[in-house]
Order: sequence, then structure tokens, then C-alpha cells
Amino acid sequence: MKLYVSPGACSLAPHIALIAAGLPFSIERVSLKTKAIASGGDFRAINEKGSVPALQLDNGQVLTEAAVLLQYIADQAPQAQLLPGFGSFERYQVLEWLNYIAMELHKRFTPIFTPGVTDEGRTAAWAALARPLGYVAGKLEGGKFLTGSGFTIADAYLFTVLNWALFAKFSLDDWPALQAYQARVGAIPAVQEAMRAEGLAG
Repeated sequence: MKLYVSPGACSLAPHIALIAAGLPFSIERVSLKTKAIASGGDFRAINEKGSVPALQLDNGQVLTEAAVLLQYIADQAPQAQLLPGFGSFERYQVLEWLNYIAMELHKRFTPIFTPGVTDEGRTAAWAALARPLGYVAGKLEGGKFLTGSGFTIADAYLFTVLNWALFAKFSLDDWPALQAYQARVGAIPAVQEAMRAEGLAG
């Protein structure tokens, strides 16, 4: 498999999941500005939407959208326990978190990184994140990961999205539970390996 990434983008989440799952894969870097693939070619020939992540399977088929890739990866390596089994209530709890992160956090970060956004626009976008960030922080009080004691694909996604606060130069000081969570997840070997591979950590 080949994962198309842009360092620090939401493609970091499936990158983490692939490592945690122990699956063989390679990565290709993509410029989101020019849509150029580092090794040559136009990324839009792989994913016409022009956005990462995209996962090209060994048979040439391509899957896109971070939340979908995370589920696919987890299902290829059930022994890694990144997603509970089919039909279980616990599985749907993880999927519920994936949907919440995508709709309430991921989308709300988008205006902050939109080219040409004003300082007022960035501040307003960050203010709009306060409620969902507070909700997630409350759910993490006293818990190690989103759905209990085990790391899942939802944690890979949340870690990736929360990391954008650092890139945007906004602070998570108002939510100590989120800061502790980021430190906890950031210490996981698969997360560290993905971060190093994308040039996000030493």
C-alpha cells in the first residue's frame, strides 16, 4: 500500500494507524499548494479531490477521506485492536468519535489554515472550537484514551487534529486534559515514528 501525505495534515492519522497496525506500506509526500507528488506527477491523477490522505492499494484501487482510511486500516489488522470487532457496541463508540472529530473539530480548523484568512477570521475560528474542545476535554477527564484504556484509530485522529493548535500558534492551556492527552498519545512509539517520518519530530 502507498499512503499519500502532507506533513502534519490529517494524513498523519492513517500514517500512525498503519504503523500501529504493523502493515507494510510506503509514503509519498504531496504539496497541497501545487498538487505535485514529491517523486513526480500530479496528485490529482491519484485523487481528483486533490486532498490528502489517499491510500493506494496494491491492486491500484484508491481510498480517500481520513475517517474511512482509519477504519479500513484497522480492519486489515484486527489483531492490533485499533477498532473493536464487527457488531460490537464498542466499535460504534469509536466510529461515533471519528464522526465527531471530523465534523466538529477537523472542519472547524479549516478556516484557520485557509490562505488569505485575516487575524480576525483566525480568532473567530478558534473561538468556534472552544465548545467542542471543552466537550472532548470533559470526556477525557480521568481517562487515558477516548474510549477507555486502549489506543484506537479515534485517538490517532484526535491527536492529529489537536496538533494543529500548535501549528496555528493557539494554546490548549484552557484544557489541561487535552494537553495531558497529547503528551500521552505523543509518547506512543507508532505516533513518534510517524511524526519523525513526516519531519514533525526529531
